[in-house]
Amino acid sequence: MQRQNVWLSVSDLMTGLMIIFLFVAVAYMIQVQDNQSVLTDYVETKQHLHDRLVSEFKGDTAKWKMVVGKDLSMKFKEPEVLFAQGSGEIKPKFMEILNEFIPRYLNILLTDTLRDRIQEIRIEGHTDDLRMVKYGKDPYLSNVLLSQERAYNVLKYIREMPSYEQYTPEQKKLLDYWFTANGLSYGKALDANEKFSALSGDSIDKAKSRRVEFRIVTLGEEVLENFVNRNKK
Repeated sequence: MQRQNVWLSVSDLMTGLMIIFLFVAVAYMIQVQDNQSVLTDYVETKQHLHDRLVSEFKGDTAKWKMVVGKDLSMKFKEPEVLFAQGSGEIKPKFMEILNEFIPRYLNILLTDTLRDRIQEIRIEGHTDDLRMVKYGKDPYLSNVLLSQERAYNVLKYIREMPSYEQYTPEQKKLLDYWFTANGLSYGKALDANEKFSALSGDSIDKAKSRRVEFRIVTLGEEVLENFVNRNKK
């Protein structure tokens, strides 16, 4: 009888372990499916918005010296039409480009079926490494202020455009939520090959670094970042 009780105890233990293993396996499968869903949604959202931007501006990229990046950035690459060195004032030629670009750009984002997956529209101001005496002694910090001024002036110009007044109160509220103006100093200055100078090790190309970029950040990026951080623990 005692041997039978021992056998029953071992059998119960094995059954319990099998149930625990089953729960762990199911939980793992659910997590894998959730992660796959997050990744798929993230990739499909970015691809969809990228394709719409490329389609809309395919006839203008060469004219404006603009590139639509896979990271949903709109990069204007002609420094001579953007800003003078050391200045945050928008040149008239860039104003003309913005007058044509912004209404079409915002129309895509405000009407797209995936607009609820947009978290932010960043206006990024960039500079070269020339120290701006009027902003202080530290060259990096002084250029933070200059790059911020460039991003601010672009955002200010957009909000004062006549076409901006045509948006509904709900659309303006959404644009208020999306838009940010970011000054990045010369941290992401470019070399002659338009690579980040800090990574390539090559000298900063002052003209190419003097620029503004528009960048869409999707909600999927935040979800993906949280997932990566979770799995690091």
